[in-house]
Amino acid sequence: MLQRTTTLDPASPREPAGEASRRRTFAIISHPDAGKTTLTEKFLLYAGAVAEAGAVKARAGRRRATSDWMELEQQRGISITSTVLQFRYRDHVVNLLDTPGHRDFSEDTYRVLAAVDAVVMVLDVAKGIEAQTRKLFEVCRARQLPILTFLNKYDRPGRDPLELVDELEDQIDLRATPVTWPVGIPGDFRGVIDLRSRAFVRYTRTARGATAGSEQLVDAEQAAAQEGDAWSRAVEECALLEEVGAGVDLKSFLAGETSPLFVGSALTNFGVRHLLDAVVDLAPPPAPRSDAHGTRRGLDEAFSGFVFKVQANMDPSHRDRVAFVRVCSGHFERGMTVVHEPSGRPFATKYATSVFGAERDTIDEAWPGDVIGLVNAADLGIGDTLYAGSPVRYPSIPRFAPELFAVARARDSSRAKQFRRGVAQLEQEGVVQVLRDEQAGDPAPMLAGVGQMQFEVFAHRLEHEFGAAIELTLTTYKVARRTDTETAERLRRTSGVRVLLRTDGALLALFESPNWLARIESDHPDWTLERLIAE
Repeated sequence: MLQRTTTLDPASPREPAGEASRRRTFAIISHPDAGKTTLTEKFLLYAGAVAEAGAVKARAGRRRATSDWMELEQQRGISITSTVLQFRYRDHVVNLLDTPGHRDFSEDTYRVLAAVDAVVMVLDVAKGIEAQTRKLFEVCRARQLPILTFLNKYDRPGRDPLELVDELEDQIDLRATPVTWPVGIPGDFRGVIDLRSRAFVRYTRTARGATAGSEQLVDAEQAAAQEGDAWSRAVEECALLEEVGAGVDLKSFLAGETSPLFVGSALTNFGVRHLLDAVVDLAPPPAPRSDAHGTRRGLDEAFSGFVFKVQANMDPSHRDRVAFVRVCSGHFERGMTVVHEPSGRPFATKYATSVFGAERDTIDEAWPGDVIGLVNAADLGIGDTLYAGSPVRYPSIPRFAPELFAVARARDSSRAKQFRRGVAQLEQEGVVQVLRDEQAGDPAPMLAGVGQMQFEVFAHRLEHEFGAAIELTLTTYKVARRTDTETAERLRRTSGVRVLLRTDGALLALFESPNWLARIESDHPDWTLERLIAE
């Protein structure tokens, strides 16, 4: 096993700064089918959080679900909601946030990225940089998140790794600094050279990748004799990488300018331990966070945190609602009363849990970097700040620019109450944006989303979790702009435009085509028509 020892922060382990030094909170991002969820499962396997990949360790007579816990995820075979998984590894507490890979759920991913300190970017060695990868990377760059890169599926045919290194720099301006380098071409994988120790780690398969694979260390002389041309080529490539200064530089990595790169196969477990060790060794621990005014709140100050996700019905038997809170400072203790910043009201934290996929356990305390679940916290919304001691408000989490718009109607009018309750809940979760006409009763709200699959998830959950089947009718609107009251009145008298109110109070003007929007902007440059984020 290739593990390094880590020196913990000299601060007291029961002080927030000391506990924070032992935390690593990161997300995994990728294009769909790059192997993100498989890698998540293998991290849990190597950390001992599960006994067998794809299964879970029995606990008190029940089985723990892992990352894809939602019924629709299991039916589709894709991740459609973010998941929090906390486990221990090498005396550290790791908070892993698995994110949806599909672009239709990029807004959920964006919210998760607001709550982490680093990112693992998974690339399929056969495909390299794809459109969704590029979009997610831009979000990481905007948040100045350090990125570790994993070239996955090297046991299958794919592209030359040097070509992929160049592509990273050319397409997303991220310079890869390899930590492990492959011996053999994609599909004929022999193992990796660890550029830190110059050790050759031979690739071995495990039965269905279900258990942690052995890592066989081979000296250079033996590797040269046994691997032949594949070894010689890998050594030449490593020398080339050294010549161009592709060594790991911690300062540029933390600044988001370079990315330590690892090679392996998550499905067969190879390279997973190297990457998990790097999360502990290289990814930064939680640091003081800036509030909405740019002032940093120290780790040792009183408790504070913000809600980055709300999820209902994780436990269908209880129809609960969980608000996920990233702890930013101080010591959280279950039962403490904190302040809900948006309302200024006290909030009791009696029902606080740790999170592992869909399963939860009551917790008594948490520290900076941890993610806690507050159960049945009906008053908490995405982006809300909670604090004790001196007041603080963390920056809000922006909404994405919707690209599709559809009208939702209940199929059965007798289920109107369930329809309204379900729409309100799923809107609070951010599954879709819900727009209403403030000048009309509007029993059929308009849904706004990034992609069609958001609507499918919305309809599925409304029917199966709330008992309200719906009909969705796509509209002709194509683009939205934020506007103000004065401009809204003028737009309402303009053809091809509709003005609706979002729950957060934003007025959105919907246009039937980008060309019509451009015409109105040209004719009325003084009207307020602001772009939304991530267009």
